[in-house]
Amino acid sequence: MLGIHNYWLFILSGILLNLTPGQDTMYILGRSLTGGLHAGVASALGISVGSIFHTLAAAAGLSVLLATSPLAFTAVKLCGATYLIYLGARLLFTRSAASAAAELGAAPARGGARAAFGQGILTNVLNPKVALFFLAFLPQFITPASSSKTLAFLALGATFITTGVIWSLVLAVAAARLRSFFVRNPNVRTLIDRATGGLFMLLGARLAWSR
Repeated sequence: MLGIHNYWLFILSGILLNLTPGQDTMYILGRSLTGGLHAGVASALGISVGSIFHTLAAAAGLSVLLATSPLAFTAVKLCGATYLIYLGARLLFTRSAASAAAELGAAPARGGARAAFGQGILTNVLNPKVALFFLAFLPQFITPASSSKTLAFLALGATFITTGVIWSLVLAVAAARLRSFFVRNPNVRTLIDRATGGLFMLLGARLAWSR
């Protein structure tokens, strides 16, 4: 089928990779805890849209640019790191227990979900490691002599994104269920905001210094 081999091994590998905690996982958990189910689901879908972008880029060969051009890789990496640090700083420095309690007591706004969706896309798209992952991982399951490499890339990418969406939605729902606990304990919510913000800033710094 399209020159794809060991498809079930690919699915298993993709599921295990999705289960491995990373930058996207922490973003979904953070948005679900702070914004509720709508924000959590929106962030998961935003991450998935970012993955679609990377799949299309890899299929078109654009990801090769990041793999071969240190300047392009560095530029995208610094943009992604800056954005993560910005998100972290907002959580770390602009919240208080009182404002968190008021926000949690209210129903999540549509604007919050839209923001979570857009931020999820940017968080994923501006991570060059995701682009390189698609470029390095997917070809291992495509026969070199295949005449349908582009379609094979798209099929494998769609499979990986599907398993990722399922796991991301599970994370969002599970984290959102804890939201009522933070309604009753706003000081704990503030600590979670600080911890999440610090983690985002740490991930941004790690991305900036990565090679």
